[in-house]
Amino acid sequence: MDKLAHKLQNRVLRARRVRAKVSGTTERPRLAVRISNRHITAQLIDDTTHKTVAYVSTVGAKAAKGTMTERATWVGGEIAKKAKAAKINTVVFDRGSRLYHGRIQALADAARNAGLEF
Repeated sequence: MDKLAHKLQNRVLRARRVRAKVSGTTERPRLAVRISNRHITAQLIDDTTHKTVAYVSTVGAKAAKGTMTERATWVGGEIAKKAKAAKINTVVFDRGSRLYHGRIQALADAARNAGLEF
């Protein structure tokens, strides 16, 4: 197995390990975060009904400017506002295959500061 395939396999295993322990309900949906090289996406997912409750992304967003960490902070604040509008106060945080560090931590801290609990 070459190095790139091994890296990808490890990433998939980490994501599955997180998802095995994290599941969203109607009262407490899952806050799933996806970070690519250019954009950040966060969505609240109700896993019992398989529906997305709220969604925020930097794709096409004029307000999301600056570094990727600043964009992550913006996304965290916006997803918290949409959650409050949908009368959701608590969520389960799904970081995917990434460590809770850097951009993921910035997004989570911004969501917490805006009123979400997790």
